Amino acid sequence: MSDRKYSQKGYQDHDRGQERSRPKPRGPRDPTERPRGRTAGKRTKVAFRCAVCGAENSVEAQLSVESTCHKCNTDLHTCTHCAYFDSGAPNQCRKPEVQYVSSKAKRNSCELFEPKAAREFAGEPEAPKDAKSAFDALFNF
Repeated sequence: MSDRKYSQKGYQDHDRGQERSRPKPRGPRDPTERPRGRTAGKRTKVAFRCAVCGAENSVEAQLSVESTCHKCNTDLHTCTHCAYFDSGAPNQCRKPEVQYVSSKAKRNSCELFEPKAAREFAGEPEAPKDAKSAFDALFNF
């Protein structure tokens, strides 16, 4: 006699005379098997943009304290332009040893400052000359 009310096959059949299969341990994946996004293989560049106007500024090895944006003349050595700026962190900085700066948009002399650089598209690829090459370009990775 069955210990269940109904004898249909269903989700509890795995424990009848069979051992439960365990999931395979996951190790490091092969890099060729990783998912590819829409931006995979496209040309990119590292850009440092002004937080006020969005103009692209040059990223030197060390930005000086007096450096300003070439378009809107705002200071670039500020907390809002720093890579460690986080409004939810203590002192609004991800570095724990930093002192509190009251105005995040004004120039400061923090030694831990690093410009907030982001990876962006380098530009549009060349337009194909005919319809067949335009169609083939859709599937190029």
